[in-house]
Amino acid sequence: MVVDTLYTGGRIRTFDPDRPWAEALGVTGDRISFIGSAEDAPAARRTVDLHGRLLTPGVADTHNHLLLGFDDLAVSLEGVTSLDTVRARIGAFAERHPELRWICAENALYSVVEGRRPRAADLAGVTDRPVFITTYDQHSVWLNRPALAELGILNGGDIAWGNPEIDRVTGEPTGWITDFYTSAMTTDGLRELQRDIPMYSPDRRYRKIVNSLAMAARFGITSVVEPQVPLAELPLFDRADREGRLTARTTAAIYHPVGADGDFRARITDAIRSTPAHDRFRLGMVKLYADDVIEPHTAAMLEDYANRPGHRGHTSMEPGEFTKLFVELDRLGYQVHTHATGDWGIRLTLDAIEAARRSNGDRDARHGIVHVECLAPEDLPRFRELGVVAAMQPRHASPDLVAGTWMENVGEDRWDRAWRFRSLVDSGARVTFSSDWQVGEMDPLVGVYSAMTRARLDGGDAWTTDERLDLDRTLQAYTKGGAEAFHREDSLGMLRTGYLADLVVWSADLYALEPAQILAQQADLTVVGGEPVHDRHGELDGPFVVDTAPGPAGPGGACSEPSADHHCHSHAH
Repeated sequence: MVVDTLYTGGRIRTFDPDRPWAEALGVTGDRISFIGSAEDAPAARRTVDLHGRLLTPGVADTHNHLLLGFDDLAVSLEGVTSLDTVRARIGAFAERHPELRWICAENALYSVVEGRRPRAADLAGVTDRPVFITTYDQHSVWLNRPALAELGILNGGDIAWGNPEIDRVTGEPTGWITDFYTSAMTTDGLRELQRDIPMYSPDRRYRKIVNSLAMAARFGITSVVEPQVPLAELPLFDRADREGRLTARTTAAIYHPVGADGDFRARITDAIRSTPAHDRFRLGMVKLYADDVIEPHTAAMLEDYANRPGHRGHTSMEPGEFTKLFVELDRLGYQVHTHATGDWGIRLTLDAIEAARRSNGDRDARHGIVHVECLAPEDLPRFRELGVVAAMQPRHASPDLVAGTWMENVGEDRWDRAWRFRSLVDSGARVTFSSDWQVGEMDPLVGVYSAMTRARLDGGDAWTTDERLDLDRTLQAYTKGGAEAFHREDSLGMLRTGYLADLVVWSADLYALEPAQILAQQADLTVVGGEPVHDRHGELDGPFVVDTAPGPAGPGGACSEPSADHHCHSHAH
């Protein structure tokens, strides 16, 4: 036997229980054709010397918002903590871009104005053009007065992509819009956004997809799940496929808005039937929301928020209606992944999955609960019992993201419910890790570090350390766990003869490093189906995707040359 490419000279972690480690791996065409000892390795047309580096299965980023990405014609407010800086960045951007009718910005912090939500008045005098700003978690929008006028909100008009906040004293809109992300993904909401806000034009949304995929290749990611795709934007993925820009195997979950009826579900079915699964793109999942997020007190909690007595947030739908919808989606054969952050939201989803099993019979659906931020102890074993996938983001548990608002809202008495990685893995539940890009950094090594330390990126303030995982189980959640979550374990997630050759060569042997040292590493080589999509050192001397997109380039997703005009990374839930 002669293989096309042989990888040898380093450590190969397969995650195959029958052969956990190997010394050599051969690839022929798009499949792994040999795995074993260096002594038994076959002849090869090309050999890659690993020089002691680690080779693993490619990363499956199972919650990656390709459509959010970064916009090269928007202001990045990532990490900006003062209103003066917000005003300065937007003003300078407006001066540099007189051709833009709207000034758009992304990643604003809720706390940028101390003690209250930002208002239109806070942007007065910066520019006479409309300003549209999304928050870091994509759940709210901040408008200036010209934008309120342009959209008709100033005169009492409604918008389909959110709920304008009204000042209780003056009765006028404040410039703050809530419930943005879920409303924006509805048919009417997206139609209005595409009509009014340039950042949502199909061409700019398409650029976000391909830029995000190019970034994924640099980070060792070979499979992605875009977890919330409106039906109207499915053609963007078809375009990326036709143009050869799907550098990762891409699964799109179709967003099911609150209130959508049987006709909408029939349209989902038609879309799935007309888009047969193939090598790089597939449909089949549906995305629901059980609740919102903890930071603005809108996640559904079993007990009062610690700093807001009498308030427990709310579910996205009346619980009975949510359960009825879930049972129907399960009956139709969909795999449902549900956003749930609060312990009540998580319990509601588990109850709905259990109701679907009673009504429709037990099947290997692998419904998922996304985020699982605050998990009641009595609900933890139900993940394994019901076959539920916990789709979690390790970076979200970092103290430099949750210290303050999240911790104070939940209260110290419930911190032991936070992001229970180890408890879920130990229970036998299926757990998959992901980035939640662009809400969090896409770099999986940031997530690996966070899962191992539960600390800030600078190493300080580790918390809830009983939930830390070791490197091996963390990497398994990013690889084998991702394949299992979406029924791909027969061909992906492990390095085994006959499996698809999706793999990553890291810049060092991660197992020989301390967690802090892992943050300085990167993917040297990313291979999808035997083809290099990222080749940092030109080791395969073949065609590969040349990434010219702006954005994260260094360890931890940090930009090599940060600017206010493009995004490095952001954080939220």
